Amino acid sequence: MNAANRIRFAVVLALCVFFSIAWSAEQIPARLTDAAFWELITTFSEPGGTFVSDNFVSNELAFHDVLTGLTDTRKPGGVYLGVGPEQNFTYVAALKPKIAFVFDIRRQNMIQHLTYKALFELSANRADFLSRLFSRRLGTDLEKDSSAVVLFNALHEVAPEQELYQENFAAIKEHLIKGHGFPLTAEDEKSIGYILWAFYLGGPNLTYSGPRPANTRTILPTYEELMTDSDSNGKPRSFLANEENFLIVKQLQKDNLIVPIVGDFAGPTAIRSVGHYLKERNATVTAFYLSNVEQYLFMSENWKTFYSNVATLPLDSKSVFIRPLINIGTGTYSASPLFRSGFHWDTMLFSMQDLIAAFQAGTIQSYHDIIQTPN
Repeated sequence: MNAANRIRFAVVLALCVFFSIAWSAEQIPARLTDAAFWELITTFSEPGGTFVSDNFVSNELAFHDVLTGLTDTRKPGGVYLGVGPEQNFTYVAALKPKIAFVFDIRRQNMIQHLTYKALFELSANRADFLSRLFSRRLGTDLEKDSSAVVLFNALHEVAPEQELYQENFAAIKEHLIKGHGFPLTAEDEKSIGYILWAFYLGGPNLTYSGPRPANTRTILPTYEELMTDSDSNGKPRSFLANEENFLIVKQLQKDNLIVPIVGDFAGPTAIRSVGHYLKERNATVTAFYLSNVEQYLFMSENWKTFYSNVATLPLDSKSVFIRPLINIGTGTYSASPLFRSGFHWDTMLFSMQDLIAAFQAGTIQSYHDIIQTPN
């Protein structure tokens, strides 16, 4: 074999080895089995903790405004991380990730996501989903392309039915326990009933603080307001804005690819386990929605542990934190979650890599330091 042939042979051999490694590398599956889904929940989760409220619903308006900037330069197929209840579905519908993990210190939030999972899988469309969620029978005359406003107007015209609540409660439990084989505890089943009852009582006016008396106003947004809100261009963007968005989330739920984890941001297991899982599968975090959890972490030294956990995640230059901030006027942002006259929410994107670099360089000392440099 002459020199030229030896070189060609070496190149071909190297390419074969490279592609063999690439093809053999584990990837995010197109679907997780029920057993694999439950194993991720149980092995990645930490012991449940408590919080000051049930947090049935997001308390943040204006999170739609960030969706255009979030999706314009980021392709579908990444990894989404988040915290809290239903606002995650709107981000998921926009980003179309391969897989999503939602952390929360409360086991009740994990159970609420499993309740949502059952509702998505059992429902043929948005009207069916809302009927089951709020235990209200919607008419069959609603068009497939009806806006979220039309759907919620229809909800207001019908009363909740306790019989329908009981039917939904039973269907959810049967779907999760018998259909999927998830070994829920008696306390978990009780939590499903508690969560569903809050939606029964609160209806479309349910807020972060729970059900409230009829015809009363609150500074907190209602479920209906969150679902019918628009972005800065006037375009509705919630996961219930149209059937396409709803079906994106529904499919991910059916494929067991929205995984709720019980975990503290500063805990030793949850975030690091997800990071290890993603690195093994050559997956990269696209976005991490934080709500205002960081503010609580800065009340102690836990923020340092959180950022050490984040440093274990697979990131690139486009990986961003999604932070909702309270604008108290003249472009000033508060590190306090308190509501006050004249404030409004601004949702902003921040580079995850830049944050980790600043943290490791020792230039972060307070929550104020991390909210000054959005993308």
